[in-house]
Amino acid sequence: MNFVIGLVVAIGSVLGGYAALGGHLEVLFQPYEFIIICGAALGIFIVANPMAAIKDTGRAIVESIFDKVPKPRDFLDVLSALHALMRELRGKSRAEVEPHFDNPASSPVFMGFPRLLDNKDLLTFICDYGRLIIIGNAKTHEIEALMDEELETLAYDRYKPVHALQNIADSLPALGIVAAVLGVVHAMGSLDSSPEVLGGLIGAALVGTFAGILLSYAVVLPIALKIKQVRQKQLRLFSLVKQSLLAFMNGAMPQVAVEFGRKTIPSKERPTIDTVENETIAGPAPTGDAVKEAA
Repeated sequence: MNFVIGLVVAIGSVLGGYAALGGHLEVLFQPYEFIIICGAALGIFIVANPMAAIKDTGRAIVESIFDKVPKPRDFLDVLSALHALMRELRGKSRAEVEPHFDNPASSPVFMGFPRLLDNKDLLTFICDYGRLIIIGNAKTHEIEALMDEELETLAYDRYKPVHALQNIADSLPALGIVAAVLGVVHAMGSLDSSPEVLGGLIGAALVGTFAGILLSYAVVLPIALKIKQVRQKQLRLFSLVKQSLLAFMNGAMPQVAVEFGRKTIPSKERPTIDTVENETIAGPAPTGDAVKEAA
C-alpha cells in the first residue's frame, strides 16, 4: 500500500504543481518521447542482464509492490520448526533424524509448517546444515564461516535486481537528453513553420529531459530501494536459522538455542519469549490429514 501511495504522491505533486503554475498537462503527453526513453532503457536492461536476473527482477518488483516480507507467523514457524528439529537431533539416532533433512516434504516436522516448505531457499539452508550437524565432524567456527559465506552469496543473488534497476535509473536522465536532442533535431527541420508549431515541437523535445529525470528519481530508483528493503527483510530468516543452529552446536538446549535466533528479529517484529515458548511447546498446527485421522 505504501508503494502505491508514495508513487501517487510523488508524481501527483509534480504534475499538480505544474498544473497549478498554469501549465497545460496535455503538453506533457508526448508518447514518442516516452517510447524513445523507455524503449532504450528496456533494451539496455536486456543487454546488461542474463535472463535469470530479468525474471528475478520481475518477481522482485511484484514482491515490493505487495510488500512480501516475513510476517510474525513466519518467524514463529521457523523458530518452532528449528526447536522440533533440534529436539530430534538431541534425542534420536542419526538414522531416525536423517529423513527429516533428506526429504523435508515428507517430514512430520516440516509438514506442520507449510509456509516454511514453500520457502525453498530457506528450507535448503536448514536441511544442508542439519546434515552437517548429523555428521558431527565439522567444528562450530567452521560451520559459522561457511554460513557467512553462503549468506553473502544469497545476498549477492537477491540484490541483483536492485543493481540492475539502479543502473537503469542512472541511465534514464541521459536517455531523456537523447530523446530531447532528437526532438530538437525534429524541430530544426521545421524552422519554416509558424512560431506556434515550432514552439510546440521544442516543448515536446524538452519533455524528454523532464521524463528521463522523473522516471529515474521518482519511479525506478524508489522501486530499486524498496526491493532492497524487502529482500533484506527476507534474509533475516536465514540469520535466525544461523544463530539458532550455532547456539545448538555450542551445547545450548533447544529452547535456549531458539532464543538466540529470536534475538536476531528486529524489536518491532520480535515475538515475546512467552509467545515463542508457547509455540514451541504446542508444536505445529495439525495438518488436514492429521485432523481427519484424529476424527
